[in-house]
Amino acid sequence: MSQILPISDQQLESALSYPRLVETLKRELPAPELQIPTRQHLDVGINTLLLMPAWNDKYIGVKMVTIFPENKSLMLPSIQGTYTLMDRRNGSILATMDAKLLTNLRTAATSALMAGYLARKESRILTMIGTGSLASQLIRSHCSQFPIEKIFIWGRNPDHAKRLADGLNDLALEITWTTDLEQAIREADIISTATMSANPLVSGACVQPGTHIDAVGSYKPNLRELDDALIRKCAIYVDTIEGATTESGDLAIPLRHGVIRTRQIRGTLFDLCRGTVDGRVNDEEITLFKSVGHASEDLIAAGLAYEVLSGLQ
Repeated sequence: MSQILPISDQQLESALSYPRLVETLKRELPAPELQIPTRQHLDVGINTLLLMPAWNDKYIGVKMVTIFPENKSLMLPSIQGTYTLMDRRNGSILATMDAKLLTNLRTAATSALMAGYLARKESRILTMIGTGSLASQLIRSHCSQFPIEKIFIWGRNPDHAKRLADGLNDLALEITWTTDLEQAIREADIISTATMSANPLVSGACVQPGTHIDAVGSYKPNLRELDDALIRKCAIYVDTIEGATTESGDLAIPLRHGVIRTRQIRGTLFDLCRGTVDGRVNDEEITLFKSVGHASEDLIAAGLAYEVLSGLQ
């Protein structure tokens, strides 16, 4: 049996720099050999168990994640899990790593990749709605791809927003934590959302023409971050149509109520990477990327981390 490489969080972040990871995702997501079985999204009471397998011509990967929202009251992480990377040729386990950090890194990189197709190239103001562990990664990933000059951070708890802002001092940008969500939305070129909100936070009445929305939260059918007015006027893109329209309330609820129809979704992550659909058409339209996550992103990121840390690239 080959030696298993346990990848620490520090090693994972070092190996998966955003410029490198975004470019790798862009190159490998269109690969025809990617095989992605339907992920298992299982309700365990009010909690969630996710099983996400994938393989390509080099690797097999499986992510196992639990989401327990009430863990905060127990001083435990709400999301926990592990990722196992195996050799496609013989099934040997090659590496293990923390699933939450891997998920945060690949999610943020995928958001930045999609923003490259959907946001205006000169986007300079980023508004981050949410202050969880993914928020700092989303900010850093977008800053790696756009000439961001100013960042607004909003959270339900202002102390958490301030703490997040303080932790980003190394970016040497104008970073403002704010309690005025409407102003932060109106001024943004890019809005990134990563919350567990059950009710819409982003109003279509506030979003200005030319804005790109990167909606990462709302991972269950009863959760929403975006209101109907916004959904109506967005050019909508998703990671996968099946996942985004059934797993996220941001699209599942408007679809159920007839606010939009599935045919109005312009394309997917894979369509854009393959060049089979157009991204942003003009500087005035409002674009939306709604993601719920895809096992292909995990596999590509985990394979890249293994290769970098093993000296294979």
